[in-house]
Amino acid sequence: MWYNKDILIPIERRECMKIILQIGVVLAICLLGEGVSLLLPIPFPGSVIAMILLFLLLLSSLLRPEHIRQKSDFLLQNMAFFFIPAGVGIMEYAEDLLPFLLPLLLICVITTVLTFAASALTAKLVIHLQEKSHAGKEGE
Repeated sequence: MWYNKDILIPIERRECMKIILQIGVVLAICLLGEGVSLLLPIPFPGSVIAMILLFLLLLSSLLRPEHIRQKSDFLLQNMAFFFIPAGVGIMEYAEDLLPFLLPLLLICVITTVLTFAASALTAKLVIHLQEKSHAGKEGE
């Protein structure tokens, strides 16, 4: 048996192989996205292409969420960790970005408010549609 050193719980080999397979699937999609990016006549980020490919695979049911659930849950739980290199990169160019600080902050504030508003309105609309659907089923 293998052990997770963080919480000292035995992990079966089958479970370890499952996680390794999920990592392989995600990395293969990333590699495919990078390959497609190299073939395009215009510069386009391979990571964006990989996300689109992953979305299309999930949408077409060629890839089910269960195939990548543990790996994606891990990435979501540790998302803040992956922003550290980007933050350090921005700090490296602080002098170059200083003249643009006010416009950047303004853009961040405006887009944050717009994102909150769009999320709230979407949630309100979904709740309204669910209540309408539920009320229609009770009337039948």
